[in-house]
Amino acid sequence: MTQPHLGDLAAMREEYAASGLDESDLAGDPFAMFDRWFAEARDAGLHEPNAMVVATVSAEGRPSARTVLLKGADDLGFRFYTNSESRKGSDLAAVPACSLLFPWHPLERQVRVDGVAEPLGRDEVAAYFASRPRGSRLGAWASDQSRPVASRAELEEAWAAAEERFEGSDDVPVPPQWGGYLVRPWRFEFWQGRRNRLHDRLVYERDHVGSTSWTVTRLAP
Repeated sequence: MTQPHLGDLAAMREEYAASGLDESDLAGDPFAMFDRWFAEARDAGLHEPNAMVVATVSAEGRPSARTVLLKGADDLGFRFYTNSESRKGSDLAAVPACSLLFPWHPLERQVRVDGVAEPLGRDEVAAYFASRPRGSRLGAWASDQSRPVASRAELEEAWAAAEERFEGSDDVPVPPQWGGYLVRPWRFEFWQGRRNRLHDRLVYERDHVGSTSWTVTRLAP
């Protein structure tokens, strides 16, 4: 059944021809390769190049995905912060395996990362939380993320209550339910669009999260 209001989706296509990705183009390890591509996305002026889709699965096997902002990356992995009692937090508590996706469409690129998430320590969480704008810190107190809320007005009333609670002080502490995660990767895929849908897909993979040895494989598009 067609949906005319969406237009002819089958006819919506673009030819990808901006670049290619060869094995000789790869950095020695995937973290360095990610740093290179991230810098190119940032320097190209992409809007929020640190936006990533985080995909999780519940204890019952129900998948879920949402966009969050990457807030740290190094040779250990990728860091992001959120309400640990949210749906994603509950999923990660039950099943710590997750996937990240960086969709850099204007560069005809994407990076996929599979890994295991572990909670960050409270000191690290507090240090990041203190760097957030005051309004965002108050918002973390006001919002029971992923829980039903009766109306927009109720949410704004909760924010006003948080503002009143911490009035006159810039020291807004970390809510007990607010935390962060380090995703330790075991697999990276670097995807570059090519003509005729013969895209380049190069994968770094290691046997386990702690290994420092990576195997590179090319996948069919």
